[in-house]
Amino acid sequence: MAQGAFTGGCQCGAVRFAVSQLGRASMCHCRMCQKAFASIGGLFVAARAFAWTRGQPKHFRSSNTVRRGFCGDCGTPLTYEYEASTDIAICAFDNPAALAPTIQLPSDRRVPWADGLADLPSMSASEQAMAAARYAEIVSYQHPDHDTDVWPPPRAGDANGQ
Repeated sequence: MAQGAFTGGCQCGAVRFAVSQLGRASMCHCRMCQKAFASIGGLFVAARAFAWTRGQPKHFRSSNTVRRGFCGDCGTPLTYEYEASTDIAICAFDNPAALAPTIQLPSDRRVPWADGLADLPSMSASEQAMAAARYAEIVSYQHPDHDTDVWPPPRAGDANGQ
């Protein structure tokens, strides 16, 4: 079980959280997690002690025993809540690299081609250079991977941003 200061939130910054104690980290391959994340599954870590520090998630009851929290503004999946426990989506944390899953659940529901993802080829050096040039032109409105006092920041042309 990890202890310390772990923070995170949704993509737009409307919902933020802080966790001081974490439990098991997992990859869930059930069909409900596949649909909730529109992906091969959901990555979660058990939150033993946490608080919402900005906003609150909205909820969808995905079964008779589980409700899922998400940002009502941008739709980012945030929680898997059951009984008296809450698991938080690993990639919603500011530093998801620190929270590696230790188990897959239920592995028999895994999308068959998911096992080969790590073996797919990467972009060539010239493709990476072209992509880097495109990425350099992007102005992100996504919340940064750290807490902020004010979000969103004023933008050029806004009343406060001149």
